[in-house]
Amino acid sequence: MEITNVTEYEAIAKEKLPKMVYDYYASGAEDQWTLQENRNAFARILFRPRILIDVSKIDMTTTILGFKISMPIMVAPTAMQKMAHPEGEYATARAASAAGTIMTLSSWATSSVEEVASTGPGIRFFQLYVYKNRNVVEQLVRRAERAGFKAIALTVDTPRLGRRESDIKNRFTLPPNLTLKNFEGLDLGKMDEANDSGLASYVAGQIDRTLSWKDVQWLQTITKMPILVKGVITGEDARIAVQAGAAGIIVSNHGARQLDYVPATISALEEVVKATQGRIPVFLDGGVRRGTDVFKALALGASGIFVSIVSLIYQKAA
Repeated sequence: MEITNVTEYEAIAKEKLPKMVYDYYASGAEDQWTLQENRNAFARILFRPRILIDVSKIDMTTTILGFKISMPIMVAPTAMQKMAHPEGEYATARAASAAGTIMTLSSWATSSVEEVASTGPGIRFFQLYVYKNRNVVEQLVRRAERAGFKAIALTVDTPRLGRRESDIKNRFTLPPNLTLKNFEGLDLGKMDEANDSGLASYVAGQIDRTLSWKDVQWLQTITKMPILVKGVITGEDARIAVQAGAAGIIVSNHGARQLDYVPATISALEEVVKATQGRIPVFLDGGVRRGTDVFKALALGASGIFVSIVSLIYQKAA
């Protein structure tokens, strides 16, 4: 079978992956309205193409936080990639480097920052949650910096894990042959089996629900890496992010996996772009499946797109 798009990769991945793993990657929170809306909102945006314009010379290169990349498409953080393929984050790192673009490593990766750095040169960002133990946060940030990572993508929409009913039904937990590599040697416990979702129980015990804008400013005191605030979907929060010294914003609803019935990211994009008034770059993730989706986001003011869970994992699994 000749595969021509992400949707076809998904169909094969669904056949090959264990149900618990596929459902973890594919599902959203509660009724999954936002999960569907992330795609439907793109479909409602139509083009008004102009004709007889010379398009014989196309240059898709762009500069992100001072780094020149081949195209405005980057790799979003995706947790636990070795559940889909034995090479997991290694393969993603090599592919991003070969494509001349940026990879963002999840702090919940099944490969450590040091291991990913060992795959060779590349521009890499590190996704970060803020834990109750701030010493752990400092250690993770400093390790990423030493490993050559160039920016922090601070996830701010997860004071607790969203109610992902597929994970509850499947009693989701990390397969026994895998670990969250960045946490080895740190006092963060482990993800055990639970009566509902092992991941939800783990997050509830570790993530700091007191996280506030003060923590964005605190992070700036412990690292020279620029900080992207990931999870902004309103103009009000975009303005605060600018005031707090964020280097950029990622318009994200966490792949519709956190709070259901929030807007699709493409629907929230214009509001956020307008609120920043061009002072910092605005990026988008969520719902992107085709090049036309990327074009729509760029046309609405995004400086670049992060391609996340579905596009990456399904291709690996296939």
